[in-house]
Amino acid sequence: MARPFIHKFSIQRLIFFLAPVLVLNSCRVAEPLRLPNARPLPTSFSGNTDSTTIGSLDWKAFFSDADLESLIDTALARNPDLQMASQRIEMARANFEYTRGALVPSVNAVAAVGVDRFGQYTLNGVGNFDTNLSPNIKGDKRIPTVTPDYFLGFRSNWEIDLWGKLRNRKRAAYVRFLATEKGRHLITTSLIAEVARLYYSLLALDSELEIIRENEALQRRASELVVVQKAAGRVTELAVQQFNAQLLNTRSLEAQVQQQIVEAENQLNQLLGRFPQRIPRSKTISNQELPARVSAGIPSQMLRRRPDIQQAELAMEAANIDVEVARAEFLPSVNLTPYVGLNAFRASVLLDPASLAFGLVGGLAAPVFNRRYLKSNYALTVAQSREAFYGYQKTVLTGFSEVMTSLRGIENFRKVADLQDQEVKVLGQAATISDELFATGYASYLEVITAQRSVLAAELSLINTKRAQFLSVIDLYRALGGGWE
Repeated sequence: MARPFIHKFSIQRLIFFLAPVLVLNSCRVAEPLRLPNARPLPTSFSGNTDSTTIGSLDWKAFFSDADLESLIDTALARNPDLQMASQRIEMARANFEYTRGALVPSVNAVAAVGVDRFGQYTLNGVGNFDTNLSPNIKGDKRIPTVTPDYFLGFRSNWEIDLWGKLRNRKRAAYVRFLATEKGRHLITTSLIAEVARLYYSLLALDSELEIIRENEALQRRASELVVVQKAAGRVTELAVQQFNAQLLNTRSLEAQVQQQIVEAENQLNQLLGRFPQRIPRSKTISNQELPARVSAGIPSQMLRRRPDIQQAELAMEAANIDVEVARAEFLPSVNLTPYVGLNAFRASVLLDPASLAFGLVGGLAAPVFNRRYLKSNYALTVAQSREAFYGYQKTVLTGFSEVMTSLRGIENFRKVADLQDQEVKVLGQAATISDELFATGYASYLEVITAQRSVLAAELSLINTKRAQFLSVIDLYRALGGGWE
C-alpha cells in the first residue's frame, strides 16, 4: 500500500522542484539592443555657417507667381496621394487607440445559455445525483438531469503590465502615428516642388515654342529669297532644297515641343487631381525672377525640417521600441479574469437575488516550450531595428547630397546662363550678317543655314539653362524641407 503513496509523493516533489526552475528559465531575457555608431554630420554646407535658410519660408512667400500659387492651392486640396496620406494617418491613429485599450481591463456584457447532460459515471453526474438525494434539496433547487446553465452579467480580462510590454506597444504605435504625419509632410513638400517644376517646365516650353516660330518665320523668308535668287541664276536647286529641308526640320521641332507641352500639362493636371485641361500661365520664363541670394543654413536645420529624415528617425525609434516589446515577451505575464452576474440552472429563478455570482481567477503564465518562437521574433525585431537605423543614415546622406547638388547647380547654371546669353547675342549678329552677305553674294547658302541653325540651338540651350536654374532653386527649397507647413 505504500508504493502508490511514495509514487504520488515523488511526482509532487518533482513538480515542486521543477516549477521554479522552469519559471526562472523562462525569465531569461534577451540582450539589450546595440546599434552601430552613427556617422558624424558635417557642421556646414561648403563652409557656410549662416543659419538663415530658405527652407523656413512659407511656400506662398517663396513663390511669387500668382498662377503657380493657384495651382499649388488646388494640388494641396485635391491631390490623390495627399488624400491617401491623410487616410494612412487615420489608420495609424486607430492603431494607437487600439493599443491604448490593451492597458485597461476589457469588460464584456454577457448573456449566455448552455445545456449539459452529464454521464452517470462522471464527476458531475454522480455529484448531481447524490445532491438531489439530500433532504435539504427541494423544489427549484433540484438539479435537472439535462442541466441548463443561464448567465447574465459581466466578464472581464486584464493583463497587468508588469514589464512595460503593453505601454511600449502603445509608445510604438504613437511614434508610428507621428511618422505618418511626417509622411504627409513629405508628400506635401514633394507635391509643391513637382507642381513648380512642371510649371516652370511649361514656361520654358512656351519660350522654346516662341523661339522656334520666330526662327521658322526667318527661315521661311530665307527660303523665299533663295527661290528668287535661283530664278536669277545666282544659286542652284541644291540651295533651294537645303533651305526647305531646314524649314521642315524646324517645323518638326515645333510639333515635338507642342507634344511636350501637352504631356507636361496632363502631368500637372494629374497632380492637381483633375482631368486634362489647359494650364493658365501669363508669364514667360524670361519674365520670372530668380532669388538674388539663396541660403541653405546649416545641416542641423535640415535634419529638423526635412520630413523624410524626421519620418526615418521616428521609424527607427518605433523599431527600437519593438525590440523592447520582444524582450518583454520572455517574462511572465499576469492575467486576471473576474466576473459578476446572475447564474442559475433554471430561467425562472435567474433574476432572484440568490442567483448572484461572482469570481476572480488570477494566473501567472511564463513561456517555457515556445522560446524558439520568442527568440525568432526577437531576432526579427533586432534586424528591423538595424534596417531602420541604416535607412535613417541613408536618408541623411541623401538629404545632404541633394542640398549640395542644388547649391552647386544654382551657382554653375548662373554662370552657364551668362555665357550662353552672350553666345546668343554673338550668333544673332552672325546670322544677320550672313543674311546680308548672302543677299549681296558675299556668303554661301551653307553659311546662312549654319548661322540660322546655330542661333536656334543657342537660344533653345539658353532657355533650357534658365529652366535648370529655376529647377535647382526649387530642388534646394525641397531638399531643405520647405513648403510642408
